[in-house]
Amino acid sequence: MNRYDVIVAGLGAMGSATAAQCAMRGARVLGLERWLPGHGHGSSHGDSRIIREMYFEHPMYVPLVQRAYALWEELEEQTGTELLTITGGLMAGPADSEIVTGTLRSAREHGLPHEMLDARGINKRFPAFQPLDHIVGVVDPRAGYLDPEVGNAAHQSLARAHGAELHFDEGVLSWAPDGDGVKVTTARGTYHADQLCLSVGAYLAPLVSSLKLPLTVERQVLAWFEPDAGHARWNAPDCPIWCYDNAAGHMTYGFPRLARGVKMAVMHEGERHADGEAVREAPDDADLALTRERCGEFLPAIRSAPVREMAVCRFTNTPDLHFVLDHHPECEQVLIASPCSGHGYKFASAIGEVSAELLLDGGTAFDISPFALSRLSS
Repeated sequence: MNRYDVIVAGLGAMGSATAAQCAMRGARVLGLERWLPGHGHGSSHGDSRIIREMYFEHPMYVPLVQRAYALWEELEEQTGTELLTITGGLMAGPADSEIVTGTLRSAREHGLPHEMLDARGINKRFPAFQPLDHIVGVVDPRAGYLDPEVGNAAHQSLARAHGAELHFDEGVLSWAPDGDGVKVTTARGTYHADQLCLSVGAYLAPLVSSLKLPLTVERQVLAWFEPDAGHARWNAPDCPIWCYDNAAGHMTYGFPRLARGVKMAVMHEGERHADGEAVREAPDDADLALTRERCGEFLPAIRSAPVREMAVCRFTNTPDLHFVLDHHPECEQVLIASPCSGHGYKFASAIGEVSAELLLDGGTAFDISPFALSRLSS
């Protein structure tokens, strides 16, 4: 019989980290992934993901992201890879915008060093940005970016080094309780384990259909530009990672120049679907026009800059845009660690650790009550 302590379904950001953490604790681990490594059908591709400490979404995330920073650095040492690049970060918008007020709230509640800039100060410090006069910014000195493909591969390498079996091109078709454990079926066979972690992102709904979770899968378009013929003002540290909120329901974010260009995107304005299967993967002219329009409010050069590349990823959104990290209410041996509403990658190293603690120890020191499934049905 194919028997394991833990089966991890989905080897993207959260699943790869969970497999590594469980294996390091001595568990017999099987990881199952529907596609081949490095695929573009989820939300762990695209060369970069922002990491920031002064979390504007809510101060409750700050201790978790601080642990994530430490674990990313440990993963770099354990695998000899470069994952984390600190560029500093600029959180900008009107003084009463969500990004500015939320960033300041987290900074003040957790005593984090930060700096306020007015519009003139933003442009002087970071010449690529040309904000309107009423825009202010908060500088997050610890912000930067992670390489998601390299990060996933590092977690997978660490998992294998500690004995985990990772099966790619083998997705989960179904699962069912099996006494005190769980039975998992794929196209290649049936496996048994004490615990199952569902970390399949945009493809979660069919595997937890009885819960009728109010999740939507959003089509997120990414674009890489080459503005100003390679001008140095787009390089870090002159250009940090940034988030911009115009306080009219439009939020954008971006990065300094990377190997593929200057990357940026519009947040939470994409098409939404019931699951990941329906998402259009080919970007089009309308996607490019929207990106130029929204990002051009803060970085006017983008309105006419040549576009080098575009891509699509999938956000799995909860109604309140907070995470889900909880046991299945009908099957305690199944942990759901997946929907992250488009801001989860930075936390993957810590979520993997917390998930391993929940699976193997039955609890964690982190307060994960805000991520409970029960709030989605209330």
